[in-house]
Amino acid sequence: MGEDVYVVGVGMTRFGPHDGRVGDLAFEAGVSALDDAGIRFDEVGALYNGYIGGGGLLAGITVAKDFGLTGVPVVHVENASATGSSAFREAVLNVAGGHAEVAMALGFDDMNRMGGSTGLFKPGVETVMLPAAFFAMWATRRMHDHGTTVETFARIAAKNWNHARHNPLAQRRADHEVTVEEVLASKMIAYPHTSMMACAAGAGAACAIVATRAVAERLANGRPLVRVAASVQQTERYTDGHIFMGAVVGPGELTRTTAVAAYEEAGLGPTDLDLVHVHDAFPIEELMYYELLGVCGEGEGDKLVAEGATSIGGRIPFSTDGGLTARGHPGGPTGLAQIFDVVRQLRGEAGPTQVEGARVGLAHMMGAGSVCVVHVLQQGAG
Repeated sequence: MGEDVYVVGVGMTRFGPHDGRVGDLAFEAGVSALDDAGIRFDEVGALYNGYIGGGGLLAGITVAKDFGLTGVPVVHVENASATGSSAFREAVLNVAGGHAEVAMALGFDDMNRMGGSTGLFKPGVETVMLPAAFFAMWATRRMHDHGTTVETFARIAAKNWNHARHNPLAQRRADHEVTVEEVLASKMIAYPHTSMMACAAGAGAACAIVATRAVAERLANGRPLVRVAASVQQTERYTDGHIFMGAVVGPGELTRTTAVAAYEEAGLGPTDLDLVHVHDAFPIEELMYYELLGVCGEGEGDKLVAEGATSIGGRIPFSTDGGLTARGHPGGPTGLAQIFDVVRQLRGEAGPTQVEGARVGLAHMMGAGSVCVVHVLQQGAG
């Protein structure tokens, strides 16, 4: 990947409904990350703005002007749900390639204000069938193939709701411990998924600043360094029985091949992971990603859920901040919210959701099913 790259600052707003300008959220998250790093904006050598629809065509430039007129190169990154992850990867590659000592990735969006189709393509089934329907198909197929029960899906969702209870920036914060029965009793969206199993869509912003080792050591201020051990992005390959139905439903194999490449780049494996974030828009995804990321064997994900292995305090916690289900999924900033949590976990700054002894974290995002981005972050210098 080139020169070692470290995360030196992270910032985030609360996810959820917001009034006012989405650029204000971006500014808040960016300033928070700059403060966390202990630098000024004029020290940033490149800015990658990730947004899908929030703010319009020139939103990225407008946000950059809010920080200051420094002449910094600004690039708009868009990759569906993987937008924030892709912006982070671009910042990492910029520093790794020696183009800048410091680069910023900033994601912001308001899913409730986004428009519809761009009109660039003819209508197809993917514009009619919402992701909820596609993931419902995945879930019912899983139930047929492996005997997965609706209670398993509800247990995953309840776990994520309960993780979010301790996250002040989460969109969904219950005032009580959420039960499996409560999740199952919520409104049916697309069988077997109920409304409490579906990801929360709202507004928000998140930011991460990366830098060279020399800069990271100068800014550490006694905190552990957090190194980007791997940054891998892939798109789908043809497989037997491939479904050509647009980008929303991509092959699960994409996650497996991207993760294997990330493990190879990091020199680590799934047994080295202390916590994981995935694209868990619906619980079927999290369940499948247990297996596709190599955390367990095929068909063994249900057992992990039953054992509580993926809860905080378990063997391999997933979605420690509540995930897309409860922390929320505004679009552009989602992948950067994952980085925000992983960095805080590896620094030991995650408070009541802290994973004891966390040294390695993985962040995985899918972009409309046909793009996969995997980052592995590790505590300490390379």
